Amino acid sequence: MPKTHKSSPPKTPQIKANRARRRRLLLALRITVQKEKAERSERHAGIRQAPRAGKPRTRRASRR
Repeated sequence: MPKTHKSSPPKTPQIKANRARRRRLLLALRITVQKEKAERSERHAGIRQAPRAGKPRTRRASRR
């Protein structure tokens, strides 16, 4: 015989407020991480565009 789903408890105002606060915090955290990643990529792009001192590297160094 198939099992029936248990109904969820009623949503109290306190539960709703806590969920909303958690959503806002997580959203702020995601936005902060996105901004940090964008800044980091911009910094790295600036480093990459700067010319190397001495001879240009034609071959990549061995990873081993």
